[in-house]
Amino acid sequence: MKTTIDAAGRIVIPKRLRERLGLTAGEPLDLRERDGCLEIEPEPMRLVARKGGVVAVPRRPLPTLSDGLVRKTLERSRR
Repeated sequence: MKTTIDAAGRIVIPKRLRERLGLTAGEPLDLRERDGCLEIEPEPMRLVARKGGVVAVPRRPLPTLSDGLVRKTLERSRR
């Protein structure tokens, strides 16, 4: 898939790709240069004001955190 950069430096992400990736208008993106290439990645969390403060909410569903996974992670970190 190809696109161009306009005179203002904007890049258009084709609709088909935006839909496949679940990207929406106004969504913050993280840009970085790595080995001469441009990487564009949606920010994984957004901040939401809730009663009593602000919380980080994932933009996409996360896998369920099981007891086994927590146990394995703790054991690995203790080594």
